[in-house]
Amino acid sequence: MIVSIESSCDDSSLALTRIADCKLLFHTKLSQDSHHSPFGGVVPEIASRLHAQNLPLLLTKLTDFLRTLNPNAPFAPLKAIAVTNRPGLSVTLSEGMCMANALALSLDLPLLCLNHLKGHIYSLFIDTPHAHIGEGLGVLLVSGGHTQILHMRDYEHITLVAQSLDDSFGESFDKVAKMLSLGYPGGPIVESYAARHSGALLPMPIPLLHDKRLAYSFSGLKNAVRLEIIKAQGMAKDISEEAKAQICASFQEAACAHILHKLRIYFQRYGGYFTHFGVVGGASANGVLRSRIESLCQEFGKTLILAPLEFCADNAAMIGRLACEAYMRKEFSPLGDMISPKSLSEDFIVL
Repeated sequence: MIVSIESSCDDSSLALTRIADCKLLFHTKLSQDSHHSPFGGVVPEIASRLHAQNLPLLLTKLTDFLRTLNPNAPFAPLKAIAVTNRPGLSVTLSEGMCMANALALSLDLPLLCLNHLKGHIYSLFIDTPHAHIGEGLGVLLVSGGHTQILHMRDYEHITLVAQSLDDSFGESFDKVAKMLSLGYPGGPIVESYAARHSGALLPMPIPLLHDKRLAYSFSGLKNAVRLEIIKAQGMAKDISEEAKAQICASFQEAACAHILHKLRIYFQRYGGYFTHFGVVGGASANGVLRSRIESLCQEFGKTLILAPLEFCADNAAMIGRLACEAYMRKEFSPLGDMISPKSLSEDFIVL
C-alpha cells in the first residue's frame, strides 16, 4: 500500500492506495474555502499555515484506519510514501514534503515525488488497474491554475499540446466572482448564478477566435466582464441580482465557447491519434462545459472519460493512483525539500 499526500494549493488531503489493483482504500480531505473566501482567492501564507494544522489531523485519521487493518503493526503493509512536489505554491508544497520526508525516514520507506498535473490525468483511473488509453488519450485539464490540452500515449509519453497564455479557465471564474463580490471559489458560484438567467446574453468576446494557434487566453474576456460590471453599476454602488446572473451567464457562455473552439481544432488536427478523451481538474466539474464536450466527442466518435466529481478538485486519491504507476517503475526520489512551482522539463513532451 502507498500513502499519498496532496498540498499543492489550498486542499489538504491524504489517501491510501493498494498497489496490486490500484484500489483506493482510504481518502480524507480538508478544504480551506471558507478561510480564503473573504479575500476572493487563495492567500498562500494562510494556506501554508492551515496545511501545517490540517495534515497531522488527517494523518491521525489515516493511522486509525490502518489500525483497523492491522492493529499490532498498522504501518507494516506500507511500501512507499507519495507526495505532490510540483507544480503548486512553494509554501504549501513544502508542508506536504515535510510530512512525506518525516514518514519516509521514520518508516524506512521509499519516497515518490510526483507531478500534480499528471495526478489529475490519473484521476480518470482511480480504482482501475488499467488506464483506459486505447490508441491514445486526449486530455483537457482545466483547474484554478492551469488550462491545458495534453496527449497521452502511455505513462512515459504525455505531450503538452496547448495551454493558456495568461489566466486559466478556473482562475477566470474566480476573478469574475471576485469582481462581482460573490465569494470563493468562483467556479460553482458563477455557474449557479448563470443558471438563474434565461434571457438574452451580453456580447462577450470569444478569445483567439481568429487565431489558428492551439492556445487559450482569458485575460481579455475577464476585462470585458469588468467593463460590463461598470456599465451595470452606473451611478449605483451595487449591481442587481438579475444583472449579476446575466453577466455570469454571458461570461460562462463565452469561456466555454473558447474552450470548445480550440478543442475542435485539436480534434480536427490530431483526432487520428486518440480514441479516448478525458476531462480533468477542479473546473471540469462545470456542467455546461461537460455537456458541450460530450457533444463534441459524439460528433468526432471519441469515447469521453470523466473523473468522478469528488475527485475533480485537488485530492490525494489521484496522487495515489499515479503513485502506483511510479512505484512499479521504481521511480523513487531522495529525501529532501525538492519542490518546484512549475512542472519540470522532463515531465511533459512539448510540441
